[in-house]
Amino acid sequence: MDTHSTLATSNDEMQTPASERRPWLIACCYVCFLAPFFFISYNVANTLASQKLNVPHIVFNWEHYIPFLPWTILPYWSIDLLYGISLFICSSKKELHCLGKRLISCQAIAVACFLLFPLKYTFQRPQSGGLFGDLFAALTSFDLPFNQAPSLHIALLVILWVHFPRHLPKLLLWPFHFLCFLIAVSVLTTFQHHFIDVPTGALLGWFCVWLWPINGTSIVSLRTNIRDEGRRKLTIGSYYLAASAVCFGLSFAYQGWALWLLWPAISTLMVSTGYLILGAGVFQKNQTGQMSIAAQWLFFPYLIAAKINSRLWTKNINSADLIFNGLWLGRFPSKTDFIENCYTSVIDMTAEFSAPKSLTTKTSWHSISNLDLLTPSLENLQTAAEAIENAQKNGSTLICCALGYSRSATALAAWLYMYGHVSSISEAIQLIQEKRPGIRLNGRSIERLNELSSLEKTVERTVERTVYGTTHRDR
Repeated sequence: MDTHSTLATSNDEMQTPASERRPWLIACCYVCFLAPFFFISYNVANTLASQKLNVPHIVFNWEHYIPFLPWTILPYWSIDLLYGISLFICSSKKELHCLGKRLISCQAIAVACFLLFPLKYTFQRPQSGGLFGDLFAALTSFDLPFNQAPSLHIALLVILWVHFPRHLPKLLLWPFHFLCFLIAVSVLTTFQHHFIDVPTGALLGWFCVWLWPINGTSIVSLRTNIRDEGRRKLTIGSYYLAASAVCFGLSFAYQGWALWLLWPAISTLMVSTGYLILGAGVFQKNQTGQMSIAAQWLFFPYLIAAKINSRLWTKNINSADLIFNGLWLGRFPSKTDFIENCYTSVIDMTAEFSAPKSLTTKTSWHSISNLDLLTPSLENLQTAAEAIENAQKNGSTLICCALGYSRSATALAAWLYMYGHVSSISEAIQLIQEKRPGIRLNGRSIERLNELSSLEKTVERTVERTVYGTTHRDR
């Protein structure tokens, strides 16, 4: 998984007009709200959990070997300072509101989990003196051994870890990353959290970053056209929903290492949401083919499975085949594929694969996101055809999807017809099948191409009538 220089650069980067002033007053308002909201909601959840009998715990045997390091209370407390500073370094109202929504969502979801599924920390913390002892005493004065999973400390750390690099000079990036690493480790070495709290906290943090992206459309405002292939979307979405339910069930039934199944459970649940509600935007893939870093982490189990599936289906065939005038049709490319074929442009029809930054810097990459096993919309086919037309003028071009069988083949057929290289849709499909016999265009794909053909003919007739009418009037 390419994280695009991890947290220093990401799809979350934004440009702010130099003339825009920092929203200091709004930042103060957020502090006045977030401070009491944090402590009141956190303490209420702690208090309610303390009143329950036999609050459960989840501990792995190897956790007994984790050392207690008193000095790590310093990085543990330092997140409070980062939290406060983060609101005042925002360079625009948009960025500040985005950060505020992430912090509020994180707190609300974490507290809801604490109330619904309370867990208890079970290790006895050794005594420590001096400054470290005073800091531990201050922590113990308001923090009970509950509010465990997901770790709010880790969730907030993820949000801040993504936020700060946009505002730090390069010289301070690595010291900042090292501090964040120490903060992450400190939740274990200060005997504040068991291990299960760490990955669940990270998932919560990435979810909040994904939920409120700085660039692009907010997830909460995305909608898919359920009428378009509604039954197929419902079927595929239901399969992923069932897979998610199985993973959740196994993780809770067997616990232990089976709790790692919570990750693919959440991943497949989000994929299901893409098919049923949000559409291809659920993957937060930009026009240059790269997903947001939050999407890469949240969808990681699904992305690995999709990549393995792609390579298994295409292992005994060419990764791509030359179809027409420097246009190649094939699977989503690897670095090796690039070296072998020297592509100058890529037309990417997938939603579920993120292009490595090393490839997008060497070639012109145009992404038109489409969910797997669904037919691209008319709008996406027209966009893809235009992109192919522009790209093929500049050299070797790859039109790709997961396998190079369906979505990409449909786009190439659309280009062949729209730009007059064939006289009919059936001729376009036949031409592609001769060069790449494995393509799979189902009835819906052919129907969509015929819709495109009818639309093109309608436009041509309208243009002809307009031109003729103008010429007649001129005469």
